[in-house]
Amino acid sequence: MLTILGFAMIATFLVLIMTKKMSPIAALVLIPALFCVAVGQGAQLGDYVIDGVGNLAPTAAMLMFAIVYFGVMIDVGLFDPIVRAILRFCKADPMRIVVGTAVLAAIVSLDGDGSTTFMITVSAMYPLYKRLKMSLVVMTGVAATANGVMNTLPWGGPTARAATALKLDASEIFVPMIPALAVGLLAVFLLAYVLGLRERKRLGVLTLDEALVREPERETVTVGGSGGGSGSGAAVGGGTGRGVRLRKNPDSPGCLASPGSGTTDAEQAEGAGDDEEFKGLDPNRPTLRPKLYWFNAGLTVALLTAMIMELLPIPVLFLLGAALALTVNFPHMPDQRARIAAHADNVLNVSGMVFAAAVFTGVLTGTGMVEHMADWVVGAVPDAMGPHMAIVTGLLSLPLTYFMSNDGFYFGVVPVLAEAGAAHGVSPLEIARASLAGQALHMSSPLVPAVYVLVGMAKVEFGDHTRFTVKWAVLTSLVVLGAGILFGTI
Repeated sequence: MLTILGFAMIATFLVLIMTKKMSPIAALVLIPALFCVAVGQGAQLGDYVIDGVGNLAPTAAMLMFAIVYFGVMIDVGLFDPIVRAILRFCKADPMRIVVGTAVLAAIVSLDGDGSTTFMITVSAMYPLYKRLKMSLVVMTGVAATANGVMNTLPWGGPTARAATALKLDASEIFVPMIPALAVGLLAVFLLAYVLGLRERKRLGVLTLDEALVREPERETVTVGGSGGGSGSGAAVGGGTGRGVRLRKNPDSPGCLASPGSGTTDAEQAEGAGDDEEFKGLDPNRPTLRPKLYWFNAGLTVALLTAMIMELLPIPVLFLLGAALALTVNFPHMPDQRARIAAHADNVLNVSGMVFAAAVFTGVLTGTGMVEHMADWVVGAVPDAMGPHMAIVTGLLSLPLTYFMSNDGFYFGVVPVLAEAGAAHGVSPLEIARASLAGQALHMSSPLVPAVYVLVGMAKVEFGDHTRFTVKWAVLTSLVVLGAGILFGTI
């Protein structure tokens, strides 16, 4: 009964958010509460929620301070050179932009943290997608899938969990899987190329200058340019022709919005630029700290190094990093409060989603649904498949890492699969490597806090992201699994 109710609870949640009948936060809280009562354990709901919150509280703290830290780094211009390099490559070609999204997400994923990857990728690419009216779910889907493949790095989490659960060395698991993972990453780049061609066919190819003026329903003026006049593209005041472009607020016809006028950072970036080149982030924003560039770069490298070396817990590192970054870059209290307020929306959305997810995972675990679901799945594997248990593990990793946390899968299911495989001569190393195949899909799971950073910053509905991404992520995971079998590592 618990098995059926567990699958029913997950299915109900996915249907409601994908059909937009409920918001993710409401569904994450109300659906498990209802099913907890349905299994006759309503009296223990409070305990389950507290346990779930306790388990995810460090993650929520990490995300809160990571958003503040990287938000400040974006404000002060640390990533502007990366943005400019990507934009120079992408120009205004939708195909290049989508491929650039995949490349940027893969590179930033080297730090092993999904939230960091999504914050930097969205901050860099969002203005271009908005300016050219490209599909934002293409951006979130490509970024999530690329990060999922790269999430298999030994310091990314899954590999370390598999090694711990099966008492193996992480390098013995990861190194032989590198060729298969490389093929998976190439598959992501190919996917980005195909999706980019589709966007190019839909939108065409523009020059950067054409991209700047492409928004016929919005009137733009330039402040600080030469000449005078009014109307679309008119310049106000004197100067050199280089200034800040203003755009009409689509929610208030006739009202111009400019950087610093109450718009979000992403909206400011969308409307910022100059007449000669669209740079994605306003190169004249007042929060830039060019004199502190190398300090901020060094601080970020030190932070990521400490995180990889596990010198301190990640939440503590980001807490210290955020405090130091704010103090050095914005020594005056009003400026610090302004920066915190600027990123409060993202912090609240993400932390709220994490704590809501704690209700879901708390009920799923506390009621025993996860355990019964895992036992049912393992028990459903025919004995004849025993010699092929590594392939079975790879196939099971797709749905199980999507519907379960990595902890639940690697510490609860993988040891059982490894034991069943050992009875048929399948080594634990093969089981461990195969278990990594589903990570491309896992990164779009509703149980992964980082995905809410991605969809929140990109202003994409989670249901829309899920509908678009799941099929491509499944395909990528199968490519990784197939490559592992082909190379003989699985």
